[in-house]
Amino acid sequence: MEAGALRLPEDIYWLSLEEIKQLLQRSQPDHDLISRRQEKFRHDGRLTPPRAMTSEGEIITAKQGRRVPAGALAGSPVSIGIVEGRARVVLRLDNANLEKGDILVAPYTDPAWTSLFPLLAGLVTEVGGLMTHGAVVAREYGIPAVVGVDDATRKIKDGQTIRVDGTHGIITIISTAGAGTT
Repeated sequence: MEAGALRLPEDIYWLSLEEIKQLLQRSQPDHDLISRRQEKFRHDGRLTPPRAMTSEGEIITAKQGRRVPAGALAGSPVSIGIVEGRARVVLRLDNANLEKGDILVAPYTDPAWTSLFPLLAGLVTEVGGLMTHGAVVAREYGIPAVVGVDDATRKIKDGQTIRVDGTHGIITIISTAGAGTT
């Protein structure tokens, strides 16, 4: 393969192993294929995942008929207790800037986020259920948590004071001040 056959060295990551083998033989990368994959990746990154999905692909929606105070947000209660504190909206783990006693508001958590939990007073996520990562770890730490809160990272502003009712699955915004997302 000629040096410089790809536009950028990182374009190699958009190709399958078989496509890389073919590239080594013919030195003619398919720049259109790489561009299409990059655009699909950007498109998919803007999608909102469902709150919960079964292994069969069924999307689980919230139960109707639950009383939620006006202006409050509802989700699934997964770790009991009530806490008030500063909301820290974190969209990506590498941008987390938390202090002891903050309430993490995130799209989801996974094992990489576990190191943040000792700092947290509460947890709110957009996706998840009773046995998802955030729910299980929140219970281990005794942190009130509500998961499956639709659009939580857009409706709750970074820096607002919120109340997390992990017993009833209700998030109340107490102050409207907020600085932006982390």
